[in-house]
Amino acid sequence: MPTAYVLLNSDLGSDNSIIEEIKPILKDENIQFEIQGVYGVYDIVLKLTSDNAENLRSIITNKIRKISKVQSTLTMMVIEEQENL
Repeated sequence: MPTAYVLLNSDLGSDNSIIEEIKPILKDENIQFEIQGVYGVYDIVLKLTSDNAENLRSIITNKIRKISKVQSTLTMMVIEEQENL
């Protein structure tokens, strides 16, 4: 199943509002997800799983990255062939 990890940098103090904005987007798109605020270089970590890799890329690019308080993202797509090794 296509899986992506997305690391987000946000405006200072806006991580909770971004998390609350992301949740309904992913629920509406029927994406399985885990979302955590973290300390360190990034502010939020997302794990996204979908039946369709192209749909996953589209949601990341067209919805998550366009949230106004998101400064930058780093997306890592899982190599599906290695999941069952």
